[in-house]
Amino acid sequence: MEKTMIKKIVASLMLAGVAASLQAAPAFPGAGTEPLAIERMYASPALAGSSPRGLTLSPDGALVTFIKGRDDNQHRFDLWQMDVASGKLSLLLDADKLAGGELSDEEKARRERQRVYGEGIMEYFWAADGKALLIPSAGKLYYFTPSSGEVRLLATGDGFATDPKLSPKGNFVSFVSEQNLYVYELASNKLTQLTKDGGGAIKNAMAEFVAQEEMGRMTGYWWSGDEARIAFTRIDETPVELVTRNEIYADGIKLTEQRYPYAGKANVEIALGIVTLNSGSTEWVDLGKEKDIYLPRVKWLPNSTELSFQWQSRDQQTLELRKVSVAKPGKSQLLVKETSKAWVNLNDDLHFLKESDDFLWTSERDGFNHIYLFDSKGKVKRQLTKGDWAVDEIAFVDEKAGLVYFAGRKDMATERHLYRVSLKGGDIARLSEKPGMHGTVFADKSPVYLDYFNSLSQPPQVSLHDASGKQLAWVEENAVKAGHPLHPFAGLWQLPEFGTLKADDGQTLHYRLFKPVNFDASKKYPVVVRVYGGPHAQLVTNSWSEQDYFTQYLLQNDYLVFQLDNRGSAHRGTKFEYVIYQNLGDAEVRDQMAGVDYLRTLPYVAGDKVAIYGHSYGGYMALMSLFKAPGHFKAAISGAPVTDWRLYDTHYTERYMGHPDRNAEGYDKASVFPHVGGYQSGLLMYHGMADDNVLFENSTRVYKALQDEGKLFRMVDYPGSKHSMRGEKVRNHLYRTLADFLDSELKR
Repeated sequence: MEKTMIKKIVASLMLAGVAASLQAAPAFPGAGTEPLAIERMYASPALAGSSPRGLTLSPDGALVTFIKGRDDNQHRFDLWQMDVASGKLSLLLDADKLAGGELSDEEKARRERQRVYGEGIMEYFWAADGKALLIPSAGKLYYFTPSSGEVRLLATGDGFATDPKLSPKGNFVSFVSEQNLYVYELASNKLTQLTKDGGGAIKNAMAEFVAQEEMGRMTGYWWSGDEARIAFTRIDETPVELVTRNEIYADGIKLTEQRYPYAGKANVEIALGIVTLNSGSTEWVDLGKEKDIYLPRVKWLPNSTELSFQWQSRDQQTLELRKVSVAKPGKSQLLVKETSKAWVNLNDDLHFLKESDDFLWTSERDGFNHIYLFDSKGKVKRQLTKGDWAVDEIAFVDEKAGLVYFAGRKDMATERHLYRVSLKGGDIARLSEKPGMHGTVFADKSPVYLDYFNSLSQPPQVSLHDASGKQLAWVEENAVKAGHPLHPFAGLWQLPEFGTLKADDGQTLHYRLFKPVNFDASKKYPVVVRVYGGPHAQLVTNSWSEQDYFTQYLLQNDYLVFQLDNRGSAHRGTKFEYVIYQNLGDAEVRDQMAGVDYLRTLPYVAGDKVAIYGHSYGGYMALMSLFKAPGHFKAAISGAPVTDWRLYDTHYTERYMGHPDRNAEGYDKASVFPHVGGYQSGLLMYHGMADDNVLFENSTRVYKALQDEGKLFRMVDYPGSKHSMRGEKVRNHLYRTLADFLDSELKR
């Protein structure tokens, strides 16, 4: 960056840097002041206390159910319940009553895509009548009746059952086994195989790699409401490059064949079928002449005779909502068409009304994600929300009351709240009160909901609320008081200062700055910039995160920690996001540099002792920042980074970079390798040696490039670890390594 530009930015920072909302201070006054050891961060019991997962209201609304880790093993989960009327909590099902066992490779990969980790009861499904639950465990399916306590093992065959579902009326259980779709009739114990050609490169009713990893679609089949039919995808992976990948473990090397769709290369061929249960016959939906497309979403209409699907072009600049009649699946009707000169973001906010032929859909067509009401032909009837703020998601639609409940950022970009608006439009009412992040789970048939709340000063807690937002009961208050796992350490927990800066194009950047315990403004402190920086993510929020445990450790060891959401990150509108299109690693790095320029204006910052640390896209950002701006960053920690975007997958990479054949120069500039010459010193890299998402090759190529340049650096790689670096022992070693590296680079 030119010196004149830096001077202009620094001048604007001096004017624009403002502290807002929370101020740097202890989060839990009066709590214990025991220093937080790295070995305690991920040990049991969990520091965050009792943190329920898989929250659900039973169909009749009488019970709240959830899975919870054990005190002596936070990674083994049992099923719990709370009686809404009495508020009584009790264990509903002990995971030890289900058979354990090794997961299949397919299920392991699927859980990695879901970011689901642990053992015991990891998911469950209520029957429509609320009398039973379906619980999968280690490839077997169990039908559990709470009233009697009976746990019934279903005869699903010898294969490993994945992606199980209860049918909408509760008469059938469906699942995928050996790449085919099956249904099991509960009354007759009859098992029926609905597809027959699955195997090898053919996968029925399964989501392909990019659908799971990048589209948030974890399934490949959908029941009609009347249980007469199932829509399913058939994917042919033959065109996708077959990669023989080495997964390196401590006791050997496993050669794994994986069809990995590198950017610019071929994707799967996908088809959409509708199978009728009574006859077993399948009709195929006409997806159009263009075959190189994506199918990110499929959804039945309430009438069970029409099926909608979202069609996305390979360049992701066009997204179409189409529907077909089961009577004529070869002819589709276009309902909505979204286009962009950059890309169209996906969402899960399609909601067909039952009392009319209208439907709700969220769109960024005015620059921010907002809710629109459409008629049955796809014409906009009215826009329900608008303004320079984003709707996160539609949470619930109460048709009888004519109300739409949604999560969004209307009041501030750094918090998420629950709001309500009429289907007729008009004023928006905010229902959630506490500052922080609110996630909601509604009952199926009424606007009673669970509020999953957390903030910087409150680990996750769960409460039950009525339609007006009034709290009815605690499910888990999780108060940090004596006896809570965090309490012995919480007296040293620090809150950050929030503030804003200006980017070089005038857009507002949000930051948060954590100051050390016993902060002394007369001293100068080294700084760790913790970064992600990529799309669809946001770090600068008033939220609780396990990632902040290491931040708190650093604060207790005389570091400042700084985080800034650069342009390209989420919840700020398309203008803020689209800056990075076809040019990754440019504006994001300039914004992080601007953050350091601001830090250097603060009298208590040691401006020559700034390190940057990130994982995944954050690892990429750490490399690009150190290589392109060595004058700003003395050191960098890069975890599991993408280093050349040609090595990453089609759907993610081409969304932001376009096709490599049409943006070769952009791909070259966005790679770290042209910038290796800018590296001087102070680099630590780490990577899981069995990573099937950001392949280990991304790091080994950097190792070789730096070695060829004769430049010294450090690396630590973890045998058997995947992208998320799970495991208490792995994390303990990793964070001890990071702490030692930071001390050696910034303090010695």
